[in-house]
Amino acid sequence: MQQEGLTEMKIYNRITLAATAAACLLVVPWPDPAPARIQGSCSDCHTMHNSQDDDVMTFDEPAPRENLLRGDCLGCHAMDIGTPTYDLTTDKIPQVHHTGGIDLAAGNFRHITTSGNQNRGHNIIDLNGAETTLLYPPGLTAVSQHTNFWNNHIVSCVSREDTAGCHGLRQRINTLPEGITGAHHNNTDGQLDQATVTGNSYRFLLGVKGYEDPDWELTTGPGDHNEYYGRTTPIQLGCGGAGSGNTNCHSSGGALVPPDGTMSQFCASCHGNFHTLANGDDVGIGPDAVSPFLRHPTDLALPTDGEYAAYISYNPEAPVARTAGVPGGPSSSVTPGTDAVMCLSCHRAHASEYPDMLRWDSTTIIAGQGTGNNDGCFVCHTTKN
Repeated sequence: MQQEGLTEMKIYNRITLAATAAACLLVVPWPDPAPARIQGSCSDCHTMHNSQDDDVMTFDEPAPRENLLRGDCLGCHAMDIGTPTYDLTTDKIPQVHHTGGIDLAAGNFRHITTSGNQNRGHNIIDLNGAETTLLYPPGLTAVSQHTNFWNNHIVSCVSREDTAGCHGLRQRINTLPEGITGAHHNNTDGQLDQATVTGNSYRFLLGVKGYEDPDWELTTGPGDHNEYYGRTTPIQLGCGGAGSGNTNCHSSGGALVPPDGTMSQFCASCHGNFHTLANGDDVGIGPDAVSPFLRHPTDLALPTDGEYAAYISYNPEAPVARTAGVPGGPSSSVTPGTDAVMCLSCHRAHASEYPDMLRWDSTTIIAGQGTGNNDGCFVCHTTKN
């Protein structure tokens, strides 16, 4: 990082950020093509004594931070709070909150903070304040220990004792950075088909497999995008584990992981009723993953006949998951019968400009108009427009 860049960051981080923010390691700019493993001067991210020339070295608060870090997640990944001219096309740091015109594949939390609408995405306490509408995640599986957990917790970047989070080790941890510690240094980029630790999991989502496209903020066409891992048939979640008919989503160490490595089952660990098989009642997409469904299916292969058979050219507006294995690079084709619909086929992971974190405005998706535009729902439902 150039010295002038550090000066700008130092000025910016005089702005007080939420003290509860999860303490991720800071990422510094890198040349293209962008490797995910951190590079650059150690002093860009760390300070030995939090003192230099009689001044503090931390970015976001004067007190020393764990792991000798100079800042937390927002100190690097939400820079436009203090520097709105931050250029996403040249400054290669993923920005979860920004004013630029190019969003991450996961979206932009700014759609919540500027609109004031909590239904635009995940309401992380660090940026958006505590959730005031919903006590639990929509579709939360009705298990008593889960409701007790959510009664007393709020959402942040990573889990700790008083928050629930998505990135890193997902369990209650007292020390702030432990859930993500070391992940930037140990990150494996490109094809991520192991997902055994945070560093070799897709986007630091423990247990999730996939392919990370190097230019994660730019989608230039059907051959330039992330790839997601999926299943041809969804599973039935539960806490019983082997022999119970349910699939356990807790590892032996207590951490919460998707039992099959898919993005949809990762989301199902909080939104289980929306993404899993029904357990003999109306919980889930249905008892047998066969139409008519109770809820829109995920981790289910696109049919090879009817309207779905026409979705053969990859459209980033409605991504699919690959069930044959984790790809080694992006593909511009879709194969009905093998490729699957998933939660991110319709939603952004962080936030979007549309209600319910959708990738498009559902009020403009009107059946029977004969426009011939395969947008939104019509990417898969090709005959409905």
